[in-house]
Amino acid sequence: MITLPPYLKKGDTIGIVCPAGFMSREKMQSCIDTLKEWGYAVQLGSTTRSSSETYFSGTDEDRRADLQQMLDDNNIKAILCGRGGYGTGRIIDDLRFKQFVKKPKWIIGYSDITVLHAHIYSNLYISTLHSPMAAAFNDGGNMNEYVLSLKDALEGKSAFYQNPVTNFCRKGDEEGELVGGNLAMLAHMVGTGSDIKTKNRILFIEDVGEYQYNIDRMMHQLKRAGKLEKLNGLIFGIFSDTKDTERPFGTSLHEMLWEIIKEYDYPVCFDFPVSHSDKNYALKTGVRHRLKVGEKKITLEELS
Repeated sequence: MITLPPYLKKGDTIGIVCPAGFMSREKMQSCIDTLKEWGYAVQLGSTTRSSSETYFSGTDEDRRADLQQMLDDNNIKAILCGRGGYGTGRIIDDLRFKQFVKKPKWIIGYSDITVLHAHIYSNLYISTLHSPMAAAFNDGGNMNEYVLSLKDALEGKSAFYQNPVTNFCRKGDEEGELVGGNLAMLAHMVGTGSDIKTKNRILFIEDVGEYQYNIDRMMHQLKRAGKLEKLNGLIFGIFSDTKDTERPFGTSLHEMLWEIIKEYDYPVCFDFPVSHSDKNYALKTGVRHRLKVGEKKITLEELS
């Protein structure tokens, strides 16, 4: 069985770090205030106060040391990554998880944080939370069902999500450990020490701002690497802000994705609310889930 970090209690401390791209403190404030309203203390890492003038929230060593300190601090019960972007893959091999394994804590985030989710799952077999990050709390987002799904997850409530069926779905009812995240990161990790295990799992995939041919290329990379062959289910999330070239790719995104996976027989769904948009449910990686794709409805249920 996968190891679940302890769920949070009122008064527990959540650390906030930026292990990849820069994020201003102002854009984190609503998140900080909301976490406190939920009953948690908040501890800010040095990367949340960065004066870096580059894309990153600090040098590789700055970001590694900040995240390492949070991993090792027994008073920190969860680590929320302020944002993704790019940069976690530059420091993942220099992180040490000895103390984290002794006292696991929830790692929270998505996008570039997929690297942490996959690495921890495949190497340590500890669950993490693929979920909204700090920016999702802004502009009233702290009250929507997606941010509130993070609150529920931290409190130990089992997820049960529903979504309408779209075109190209394949009906089915299967169970498996839930893994996945950002497509670019999943493809980026193939052949590395963070490579994700997918056999007999339910895989979820999302991405943002990619040209359609890039999505096609990365999906074929996963297919050639055997990541799509023996799944128990496949969840395509929302591919936000997808772009096309001046000479069009020639098919819709759904048609393209379906052509890549149509030979398999496991259940498949599209446009599930996991994404870079505001529609982004909290998902516990590595935890066994049931995916049911019916005539009109998709359900994803966390199994105890």
